[in-house]
Amino acid sequence: MARKNPAPTFWGYRRKNGRVGVRNHVIVLPLDDLSNAACEAVANNIKGVMALPHAYGRLQFGADLDLFFRTLIGTGGNPNVAACVVIGIEPGWTKRVVDGIAKTGKPVEGFAIERNGDINTIAAASRKAKEFLQWASEQNRVECPATDLWVSVKCGESDTTSGLASNPTVGNFIDKMDAVGATTCFGETSEITGAEKVCASRGATKSVGQKFFKTWKAYMDEVIEPHKTNDLSESQPTKGNIEGGLTTIEEKAYGNLEKIGRNARYIDVLGPAETPSKGRGLYFMDTSSAAAECVTLQAAAGFVVHLFPTGQGNVIGNPIEPVIKLTANPRTARTMSEHIDLDVSGILRRELTLDKAGDQLIDVTLRTCNGRLTAAEALGHREFVLTKLYRSA
Repeated sequence: MARKNPAPTFWGYRRKNGRVGVRNHVIVLPLDDLSNAACEAVANNIKGVMALPHAYGRLQFGADLDLFFRTLIGTGGNPNVAACVVIGIEPGWTKRVVDGIAKTGKPVEGFAIERNGDINTIAAASRKAKEFLQWASEQNRVECPATDLWVSVKCGESDTTSGLASNPTVGNFIDKMDAVGATTCFGETSEITGAEKVCASRGATKSVGQKFFKTWKAYMDEVIEPHKTNDLSESQPTKGNIEGGLTTIEEKAYGNLEKIGRNARYIDVLGPAETPSKGRGLYFMDTSSAAAECVTLQAAAGFVVHLFPTGQGNVIGNPIEPVIKLTANPRTARTMSEHIDLDVSGILRRELTLDKAGDQLIDVTLRTCNGRLTAAEALGHREFVLTKLYRSA
């Protein structure tokens, strides 16, 4: 009787709350757009810390404000973050983010610009960032089982090769890693249009599938229908999708669903940036199909490495969650090789089986978890884009 391969392990940073990160970042997180300059000045002063500028944080309210705080707190709380400095224009909301991040047990401190000014705030925050950075530099990796690995997935600039090969490679990864207890996540609510009933059928239970369908229907009824002009042309599918041979959103949707494999069933439906709470397994998250927004939300939910199959060649990265890009398009692999971590175009030439491609993706993922820089990291791609639900007050 053949022996099964042992479950894979990786080397990561175990945090106080038990979660495991694959990076050890010290970040400077602005509460609002007014604090971007101070955060970037701190990052300029202290080499090795990273600022995450963004455009929002003033006069948001209701569900939009809740999502904003959940995203910022989740970003600072992500296991890939060792420590965090938060800077805001005023102390109240700054403290709210600091207190949320502090629940993870990691070092975090907040600074308010009001009644202090930029110069004093930058000086104080720089001293704290230096302290955090030196502390983080002494943290050690430990060997961790696959059950500690959280992986998110999304596709971008899809074409015919995506649905035929690169997305199924991710699906092969999901099936294999789901079987050994990893936690995984897919999203892109609008992009499942046309295959929504098939996606609903992939829920672990009927009620979970119904929860997905309700989420998809709400997106259609509350976002797409009220705000579209005539249809979703040039948005879903995009011009790049159409150039790559995808003529309808239905074609794109069925190719998209190839990313969740054949055997895995999602066990819950998450709101944007919501942390999974049902245990290990596959999750669906209600997200935009815009690459940077989706990855930002998944990172805020706690996912530590991201798989991104691309056809025509999307260049997305993320500041805290390393993005592994794979393609099955031989032209993309040739003309955009500096952006590609794994070329699986051999599947289309029948030189590579899907099963072996999945194993190669597992291998490059584990190497990335162990410290290998992704192409996006090496090229400095740090796209950090918050999702906004509606206009501010």
